[in-house]
Amino acid sequence: MFYREVGQYKSSYPADQAIFPLTNDRIGVILILLIAYIWPPLSGSQYLMGPILTQLLVFGLAALGLNLLTGYAGQVSLGTGGFMAVGAFGCYNLVLRLPEIPLVIDFILAGLMAAAVGVIFGIPSLRIKGFYLAVATLASQFFLLWIFDHVGWFTNYDPAGVASAPTQTLFGSLAHEGGPLDFLAPIDVIVSGPNATPEAKYILTLSVVVVLALLAKNLVRGMTGRAWMAIRDFDIAAEIIGIRPLRTKLLAFAISSFYCGVAGALYVFTYVGNADTEAFDLIRSFTILFMIIIGGLGSIMGSFLGAAFIVLLPPFLNIVASNLGEGTLSGAALANLELIVYGGTIVFFLAVEPLGFARMWQIIKEKLRQWPFPY
Repeated sequence: MFYREVGQYKSSYPADQAIFPLTNDRIGVILILLIAYIWPPLSGSQYLMGPILTQLLVFGLAALGLNLLTGYAGQVSLGTGGFMAVGAFGCYNLVLRLPEIPLVIDFILAGLMAAAVGVIFGIPSLRIKGFYLAVATLASQFFLLWIFDHVGWFTNYDPAGVASAPTQTLFGSLAHEGGPLDFLAPIDVIVSGPNATPEAKYILTLSVVVVLALLAKNLVRGMTGRAWMAIRDFDIAAEIIGIRPLRTKLLAFAISSFYCGVAGALYVFTYVGNADTEAFDLIRSFTILFMIIIGGLGSIMGSFLGAAFIVLLPPFLNIVASNLGEGTLSGAALANLELIVYGGTIVFFLAVEPLGFARMWQIIKEKLRQWPFPY
């Protein structure tokens, strides 16, 4: 009754191959985006827009990048935190040394830097795979963080080794008086630094994530995505039918690292406001891997569902603990409880539903299509 495709006829191939071929899906996505753009800024809650939604978007984008590589291309990686660090410190230096460039362009350039690094560390995938490839990418994690720890130029020689996001407007110095984009000065807003509002940071993060998510959805539906899945499912057969493993695997590493690099830049400029290497350590890489396992490998939506689970679990447990009564659960007990829930959820999905929350949502939609007589 509520989710029917009967009567929704497609009169052309492009209409049948649209991102959202069903009207129900298109309306649902539009409503979700409208709510995401309107409700949080109107609520005025800095906690909702900052530690909750902005964090969810940033880590959801990083999980999406890893999912493109692991879920679609079948290349296991444990270096996500290192690639995020490349984007974070790269964007920091671009803004610091070239302040006239708009911040969105800095995000793109930082993502390209991470993509270049990802290609270099993706070369071993041509010879090894599985557990051995995971160890090779793990080496990139340690190497990159060591570089950022010991080369002071990346943090502008800060004594604490912390890269603090400088104040930057959306269009940069180009929109200042006398600049080539000075006509944009009236609508130019501060989107990073201590003077930026949570609303501006959240809207910028949401816009970047929406655009990149739509690009990823189109990418996996096209020739590139089909080549990735062929390599993932049977690389020898894929090579026989004409798919080039060298190009396909390195492209997967490049695009995945690009997404992780942009996520790292957003982490510094729209979420935390600063970055050090501890923010992108091995635990961060494993956390993002948990996100795609729980949310669903090979699913765009699953990346954000897994990120939502990881991000929203600590506040949920705090609410439960407060309702049980003050002093019922200590901070250490809550931290251990989070790890128990993480581990239990991962084991559950690996044993019961390996495709995670995304598959569960697909099953629900299939049931709704035949309601009230689901098979």
